[in-house]
Amino acid sequence: MMQKKQLCILGSTGSIGTQTLDVVRRHPDRYEVYAICAHRSIDLLIAQAREFRPDVVCIADESLYAPLRDALADMPVKVWSGADSIAEMVTMPSIDIVVASMVGYAGLRPTIEAIKAGKTIALANKETLVVAGEIICDLAVRHHTPILPVDSEHSAIFQSLVGEDRSEIEKILLTASGGPFRTYSLEQMKTVTAADALKHPNWDMGAKITIDSASMMNKGFEVIEAKWLFGVPVEKVQVLVHPQSIVHSAVQFTDGAIKAQLGAPDMRLPIQYALSFPERLKSDFPRADLFALKDLTFEEPDLARFPNLALAYEAMRQGGNMPCVLNAANEVANLAFRQGRCGFLQMSDIIRTTMTRTDFIHKPTYDDYVATDAAARRIAEELL
Repeated sequence: MMQKKQLCILGSTGSIGTQTLDVVRRHPDRYEVYAICAHRSIDLLIAQAREFRPDVVCIADESLYAPLRDALADMPVKVWSGADSIAEMVTMPSIDIVVASMVGYAGLRPTIEAIKAGKTIALANKETLVVAGEIICDLAVRHHTPILPVDSEHSAIFQSLVGEDRSEIEKILLTASGGPFRTYSLEQMKTVTAADALKHPNWDMGAKITIDSASMMNKGFEVIEAKWLFGVPVEKVQVLVHPQSIVHSAVQFTDGAIKAQLGAPDMRLPIQYALSFPERLKSDFPRADLFALKDLTFEEPDLARFPNLALAYEAMRQGGNMPCVLNAANEVANLAFRQGRCGFLQMSDIIRTTMTRTDFIHKPTYDDYVATDAAARRIAEELL
């Protein structure tokens, strides 16, 4: 009989986490949930624990430890809490794959610990590579740890590169839906609300990522992530606005050929591919009906209306700790916008100013990243 792969899912109650669990439901002969963790969504975490019966359940918010422990008292499960517990959980010997789908900077430390422990990483937390791409890639090489992308765009690039020589990459073509404000003028964007920004036309994602998609910061992060994942200079990553979200991304090679991965906008497909690679498993996920599509269109991104994308390119060109500054300022601004404390266009102003006011470090260590994150958050909050 096939030995089931043991999964640890970081952020099991979020969009990627819940869809990963749906893949597990569809393939119970291949996957078993060994550990799950969430930030604060205790009710859903309890329901997941009762359905999948993992060995370990962890809540990041330590104030929720007691109610979680009490709710699961009748089950043979270890209940943990806090950042230290999450970092320990990912190293447990039984775990084969860590699905890194925590949102934001919080995902960096457990991903580092999982890499050191030699776990296969199914990476959905793009901020990990944005903040500390050089450290992550060096650790992955040193510990012979595979990093398999879960983002639909990076999965598409990864699939297009299977069997290819990466030295023959001429250009990575990274597609973007354009978000809900693709056709809005600057004047219109001055008055948009978080509720408006959360209405993504094609994808069902968590609130933070959906706002990042609306501002195109999400695509900026993906540019940086692509640079580290595929070993290309940032100048070789070109963003194309593709409103239909059918071509998930493509690679252009030195002979002029372009390979792309197409499919319906359903995150379960790249999640499943990351878990099963190099196999492809049968699924009943929705299919893209090419006959029903009237057009597949591509546009250049408008950096005047969406300056966050330009800021991401600039942060990567500067290198050092600047992408870490970019991420920290964005997390502060994104939350402030969702809370109604700043306008949509003001987010870019906060990020840009924070980048100019935070001390630059050319060769940062992990401790430098921690200090940079704290400093940039403090500056961004002061700007609010």
